[in-house]
Amino acid sequence: MGGAWFVQRDETPLAFGAPAPQRLCFFFNAQIHQLLHALPVAIELSRDPAFAVDLMAATDEHLALARDIVAARGAGPIRFLRCGGRWLETLARLAGGTTPPKLPVLIAARRRLAAYDAIVVPERTSLLLKRLGLNDTRFIHTCHGAGDRAVGYDRRVAQFDYVLLAGDKQRRRMLDEGLIREGHYAITGYSKFDLTQGTGRQRLFPNARPVVLYNPHFSPTLSSWPGMGRDVIARFAADDRFNLIVAPHIRLFDHRRRRAEMERLLAPFAALPHVHVDLGSRASVDMRYVHMADLYLGDVSSQIYEYLARPRPCLFLNGHRADWHHDPSYGHWRYGPVLESAAHIVDEAEAAIASHAAYEAAQRRGVAHTFDMGAQPASVRAARALAAYLHRSRPAAAVQPMAALTRLEPLPHA
Repeated sequence: MGGAWFVQRDETPLAFGAPAPQRLCFFFNAQIHQLLHALPVAIELSRDPAFAVDLMAATDEHLALARDIVAARGAGPIRFLRCGGRWLETLARLAGGTTPPKLPVLIAARRRLAAYDAIVVPERTSLLLKRLGLNDTRFIHTCHGAGDRAVGYDRRVAQFDYVLLAGDKQRRRMLDEGLIREGHYAITGYSKFDLTQGTGRQRLFPNARPVVLYNPHFSPTLSSWPGMGRDVIARFAADDRFNLIVAPHIRLFDHRRRRAEMERLLAPFAALPHVHVDLGSRASVDMRYVHMADLYLGDVSSQIYEYLARPRPCLFLNGHRADWHHDPSYGHWRYGPVLESAAHIVDEAEAAIASHAAYEAAQRRGVAHTFDMGAQPASVRAARALAAYLHRSRPAAAVQPMAALTRLEPLPHA
């Protein structure tokens, strides 16, 4: 009697007795910026027949951006799933956010997520799924950003089964703090760069003035925005030495009503030919502004390291009067001058550009410590490391072909 055959999602025959593809879900339960930190790994794994890759999110905006990136990168088969139904959109509108609250999304997605062998997330709230019964599913963390603040070294990281790290900075600190253990992490580089580097510097302004990127953080206790933001913009707007891009962290104006109100208030500045305001579009997260900038102006965002992948002048704003000199959460403030006031911001921007040579060596050391720039793309290294972990940690019962046939059935819509 001939062997039985099953069909994978790419229609390649799978012989009786062969392991079924492991089902992976790349789950996005936050704003769209986190897509770029995990999607490159999904694209690589989608080309491996040992894995069946799904992408799940709660908004059409996430899925549209993901589809566009996947189509441009020639990925293998990826299924795009929307969880929770339209009631989550209604909930988001009532809450005022661009994304639904995380806990309702987790509750809505729990049943479907329970069918996966592993769930890959760039954030940490999704670990609550373990309390909701997903004890047999492996949780993989890609991180999102590689900054210096303590929030990047959250105690919850220790609950992940496997962690993908950008470089030695994260490895050392997480080991020191007991957040990772040998055999359950890999240094693979910064996968976001695979989607955003090599695109060239685009033209946004009608002149060749130097471009300042103002990138305030979203936290009101850390950001320069509450005390200095409007003053910074007004001073650059009144001066003719620079072009200014105002592109805050996407979470600063994640509330729709606040974003609309601030867009109205900043409209007179945005109408000027040398000021560009973006409070949360795709362009604010895909690094195009980072590539355009000649000077980074900000406070505590991890985006400083994305900018410094190509070392350039920086200027930092201490709007919250931090005692920062010996605080590792402000390690990046060694890469440029730190201001306590925006009173002479345009002059200080000129001075920062002129004095860049004094900071360039520190910038290069910081980037080398933060990002492992290997010969292969980070997403390829991450996919290989994750695949090796998933193969060696897979329960033996998971290779049974009849179970595989059941697991490859499409999931019902929630």
